[in-house]
Amino acid sequence: MRITGYRTLATVHRWGRPVGDVNGVIADGVTEVPIVLLETDGGLTGVGLGPHLDAHRVFPALDGQDPRAVTALYDRMLAFVFKTGHNGATFGTIGAFDMALWDLKAKMAGEPLWRTLGAADRFVPGYASGLEYALGDDELVGFYEHWAERGFTAAKVKGGIDIDRDVKRLNAVRDVLRVNSDQPAVMYDVNESWGRHQAVRFARRVEEQVDLTWIEEPVRRWDTEGLRAVAAGIRSAVATGENLTGLEQYRQLLAADAVGVVQTGSVWGITHFLRVSVLALGRDLPVSPVAYNANPLVHAAAAVPNHLATEIQDLAHPVGLSVDQEIVDGGIRLGDEPGLGIEVDETLIAAHREAGKWTDIAGPHVRPRDAGLRVAPTRP
Repeated sequence: MRITGYRTLATVHRWGRPVGDVNGVIADGVTEVPIVLLETDGGLTGVGLGPHLDAHRVFPALDGQDPRAVTALYDRMLAFVFKTGHNGATFGTIGAFDMALWDLKAKMAGEPLWRTLGAADRFVPGYASGLEYALGDDELVGFYEHWAERGFTAAKVKGGIDIDRDVKRLNAVRDVLRVNSDQPAVMYDVNESWGRHQAVRFARRVEEQVDLTWIEEPVRRWDTEGLRAVAAGIRSAVATGENLTGLEQYRQLLAADAVGVVQTGSVWGITHFLRVSVLALGRDLPVSPVAYNANPLVHAAAAVPNHLATEIQDLAHPVGLSVDQEIVDGGIRLGDEPGLGIEVDETLIAAHREAGKWTDIAGPHVRPRDAGLRVAPTRP
């Protein structure tokens, strides 16, 4: 079987509420979901999710190749963009194609991807999340009550500007989860909104009132010294990595002992997650993939020995996508459909034309000019 071409399309995810973080909020709760379909001469089609703006540049690395050679083709894609670099949109494109390749490989084997990757258990532990920064306090409680009903004992709360508000919300979410555990885990994500001059001070203020499992992205993703200072100055772990692209961006953080929970972004692909997991395993560190529509990395998470918990942001799936997985018992139970278990209804997607606003160049989900430069906290 050989790769013969690809097609691209996009659907949307309807959250039914405002979504976002300290950097900005999508008020109508509609976000775009890019899809790439990798075609073969054997009639099978691989599904990849995530931005793929450089598909025309990257696809020649795959054209005519045997899709079963996934890891070799991953490196071949990297080699094809060697001169101009593989960061940003290019790495996202490689990730989307890589996801489609793994989907094809498992489909050709007639089994779900978690089995192809060597997992023994179809259940993957998770934690509840939801880009819930814009929700009022009562709405926040109601939102996490739905997750508590699904057996979750861990959750993440967005914040970063109003520390008093954040503490109140973190404690409220912990109280919701006590129905399932006497000691639920609560994580705090500030999305790089703090500067190094204030991060330890703010983190300690929160820790005085909340027992945190980790603080996520307290300073900029590349600030090894800043992340190390936070890690050394607080009790909870520092989690980061979702926006890093390639092992070379992780090495200095791990070498400096600047991260306690190693994260990866789902849109960067499955091979990237597997390689980062091995890098982290070499230092006895856990990995945790961040959420994306249809939870595509969960198959790979089931297969690595140092997986901690997968972020899960919604109980529903994007328009036109059906996914063979069940969110229960505080995690995801994967099914037996071949590949990723994602079916794409192109007719339904075409009938529901709608635009998302996540990647609009003017925002609203754009890093504010004063992020990390605020002298005093301001209320959202």
